[in-house]
Amino acid sequence: MKKFVLKVTCQDQRGIVGAVGQGVASLGGCITESGQFVDPTTGRLFMRVCFQFDSDVPHQAIDRHFEPVVQRYRMRMETFDLTQRPKVLIMVSQLGHCLNDLLYRNSIDQLPLQLVGVVSNHTVYRSRVEHEGIPFHHLPVTPDNKAEQERALLGLLESLEVDLVVLARYMQILSDDLCRRLPGKVINIHHSFLPSFKGAKPYHQAYERGVKLIGATAHYVTADLDEGPIIEQDIRRVDHATSPEEMVAIGRDTECQVLAKAVKTHVEHRILLNENRTIIF
Repeated sequence: MKKFVLKVTCQDQRGIVGAVGQGVASLGGCITESGQFVDPTTGRLFMRVCFQFDSDVPHQAIDRHFEPVVQRYRMRMETFDLTQRPKVLIMVSQLGHCLNDLLYRNSIDQLPLQLVGVVSNHTVYRSRVEHEGIPFHHLPVTPDNKAEQERALLGLLESLEVDLVVLARYMQILSDDLCRRLPGKVINIHHSFLPSFKGAKPYHQAYERGVKLIGATAHYVTADLDEGPIIEQDIRRVDHATSPEEMVAIGRDTECQVLAKAVKTHVEHRILLNENRTIIF
């Protein structure tokens, strides 16, 4: 059985949902899940449809079949074969909680992805990664070699045909040029509710401000630092007795869960970008 996801973005018009449904039916497909949303401020339609076939239908045949519909409604349409798992590369520095969580979820097949490698500017987690049978790539970064190492990273992404990069507490800022080359293909986990408590020791900042809620934010990376479209957020309640060290532990658990959910949402093709916002089905 072949399963596909179709994502559509265009100006809202009468007949779009029916045209997409009829297109699937005329191919002999069966819709298993469908969602749509119209942005009331822009009038743009966002739609995600899952469908399946009893027989083997080539991916290219689906794209060709929908060409008249795409032209008629001036759509941006993407189709994805769910039997082809997206290739994912993780980047990490010296904090390994998110990496370890993703490695475990990958080992029990909880995430529909193909983990093709881990890149780090340190060697702390080489043995941990290689124990899982996953290639480890050491790309140390200094102010003098950052551009060179980013070129090496791009070469690695191209050779591995990577679909998504996950920054699992990778503590190097990606250059504007690299961010522009990978739009909507890099997810970062931030240790707070953006834009609160940026910079060093965010949980100590939160402690000093006497916060009652701490959280984490997963977002797409853009050239504007920590300003990319938000995918997932979560919070945990704390009180006056919670120490900075306890906040760090609570925060790390939250980061793991938020990042894993964001990655799962992305690789299941549930996200559509609406300028600097996300539409998630």
